[in-house]
Amino acid sequence: MKQFFYTLFISVFCFVLAQPSVAQENLTEKQIDLDKKENLVSKNTEKLTSNTSQLNNNKVQAALTEMFANSDSNFFNLGLIPSSDIEPTVTAQKLTQEQELPLSSTAISDEEVREFLINYLEEIAKKIAKYNYSPKYERGNELSNYIIMQGLNNPKFLTPQDRVAFYIDDIPVDYNNLFLLSSPELDRVQVLGTPQSSIIGKNSSGGVVNAIPRQANSEPEVIVGASYGKYNSRELQFSLNDALVEDKLALRIAGVYKGQNGFIENIATDEKIGERARFAARGQLLWTPTSDWKISFNSYNTFIDDGHPAFNKLNPSEPFEVDINTEGYNKYSTNTQALKVGYKGKGFRATSITARRFSQQAFLLPGTTGATQTIDDLTLKLWTQELRFQSPESAKNFQWLLGAYYEYQDYIVDDARVDLPGMPKVRRFGEDSRQTYAVFGQLDYKPIEPLTLSAGLRYESSNASLDSTYDLVNPDGSLSPIRSDIEDAKVSDEELIPSFSLKYQLSPNIIGYANIAKGYRPGGLNYGADIEDTLQFAEEKAWSYVVGLQSIWLNGYLIAGLSFFHKDINDYQVLQFDQNGILGDINNIDLKATGVQFQLIAKPTPGLDLIASAGYANSKYENYINTETGIDLSGNRVPFLPEFTYNLAAQYRTSGGLYARAELRGYGLTYFDDDNTIKQEPYALVNARIGYEAEKYGIYLYANNLFDTRYLTSGYIFPVPDGTAEFGNPAMYGIQIKAKF
Repeated sequence: MKQFFYTLFISVFCFVLAQPSVAQENLTEKQIDLDKKENLVSKNTEKLTSNTSQLNNNKVQAALTEMFANSDSNFFNLGLIPSSDIEPTVTAQKLTQEQELPLSSTAISDEEVREFLINYLEEIAKKIAKYNYSPKYERGNELSNYIIMQGLNNPKFLTPQDRVAFYIDDIPVDYNNLFLLSSPELDRVQVLGTPQSSIIGKNSSGGVVNAIPRQANSEPEVIVGASYGKYNSRELQFSLNDALVEDKLALRIAGVYKGQNGFIENIATDEKIGERARFAARGQLLWTPTSDWKISFNSYNTFIDDGHPAFNKLNPSEPFEVDINTEGYNKYSTNTQALKVGYKGKGFRATSITARRFSQQAFLLPGTTGATQTIDDLTLKLWTQELRFQSPESAKNFQWLLGAYYEYQDYIVDDARVDLPGMPKVRRFGEDSRQTYAVFGQLDYKPIEPLTLSAGLRYESSNASLDSTYDLVNPDGSLSPIRSDIEDAKVSDEELIPSFSLKYQLSPNIIGYANIAKGYRPGGLNYGADIEDTLQFAEEKAWSYVVGLQSIWLNGYLIAGLSFFHKDINDYQVLQFDQNGILGDINNIDLKATGVQFQLIAKPTPGLDLIASAGYANSKYENYINTETGIDLSGNRVPFLPEFTYNLAAQYRTSGGLYARAELRGYGLTYFDDDNTIKQEPYALVNARIGYEAEKYGIYLYANNLFDTRYLTSGYIFPVPDGTAEFGNPAMYGIQIKAKF
């Protein structure tokens, strides 16, 4: 076995290192122990029945509450809270080995990851009402996705900084395809819906999504999986882990391949189009020379080669039938390397994280009228360096954290073309570079046993520069400038970003919390500007207010959380579209968002879990005049944000290994444009899964969108007059097999 891993390390992992990647050791021994207890609760309910005193155990209460915590405050390393009744212990959600997300975060455990088949960003929405994902392309083409967090969307295209920060293995990553992981390899996902500026390096005004893969360790392990379904949908998964030097050096490598035939009927060619193929590989080398040092290097790579997306007219007679002469495609690759060094000193802990990420994409988007949008080469280079010093794990009533962060981002658009029938072609080239410097810190103080106070502060400075051209393509192929070329235009911003929060244990089984935090997004230079007056856009500044309750009842058989939020935003950065539906300027407007979120977990009988979550958000523009069209859009709802979302699920697992799960996911009225003319009426999707589980293997049948509901995931007025819509996947079903050795 060891010889196999040594050979594998030389031949495979070294290849992965040559393709750049990511890094991090996220789980402490405490977390690993907690995960085991979570699995014990979900997998062995018959044992809980015969020994209900186990549910009274403080650690199991901590596991239950940590799995489903959904409250708001801003603590990075809270200790356990003693109590005198059923002794529930509510802790913050672990973000990394060194600090924790606030109670506002929601954690999806490793068991839930596999039960929900979470591999992509949109699948997190199956579990969390506060989070919604609206992909421009339903099947994973990650150009211009919309991430929704507590009333704010996050258009991820040609913008200076994400409102929502994304992490893999403690590494901040750029937008586009953030992660493609197999369910067995993804350990847990954590989601925070409030601004973050003082506990991790990358600032985010809208929240944090943190994906934590399983970590290398000394235990030999092999995991394999395969699935097959409708439209020749197939997936292969593998994961290998072992020690190269016992208790000193461990290796983990993993990969997943996913493919599917196209199911869109193209009348023009009488062929099926829209096929998909994608592969992801990850490797981690973890070195622990002593108990005080942890050094890890990760490689993370994704390759995508997808055919035509499921685009059609806004109101077609058949959603998956098109008549086009030019077939679209999306080709994408990304690779990351990162080095993390952690040290536990006397009275402090220190962490250094160095990462490099490179992403490249080319795509062609055809319209039904013959219009096309094409980019031959879109690249993004990202370098980050983070340093953190903080109090030791033994600190109880007073904890501190100090950090510094540097980021360099270079975003290049090479030959972006728009071709409208009967009109001259236009071409754009551009390079947008940005450097960000920040220092941050946070203090947590417990003046009395039930109360914890927290305060954080960040200073951030950024410098951006832009080179850009915008030309007409003449019939002879020559170019005529639409505007003067932009050469080395510059803009600089700086800001102080505070946050304040408190947590109070109202009773042995109820915790209340409150959070006030400033959200900040730097200004920048508009790649799509037609004139000099629209070249620069302003900083976005917001104040976020959250209050809530988290409770645990009936010795852990019932867990409930309720929270309210309000966001007041000045100079919200909006991507505008002109009358032809083509991306134009970035405008600054004001916005207010208010909402409520609720979650309930119940275990009424052994083996049965009932889960319910719901969220409502009212997010509207206040003073929005579209400078491209002159239309007043004040009072309109923010697009891609469902007014109401809910998730209902029932899951049953017997002591004999039978497993069944059914879930209902509902979405309220959703608009897809600032004009609020393109919309999706309320709808619901039903998913189901049934199978048999043994100690080392499992076999399942699954069905997604069981009743073949038709619904839009996006809509645009381009090309005029037909517009463009993308429909969600039809009914998808198949079989899945997984085994562990």
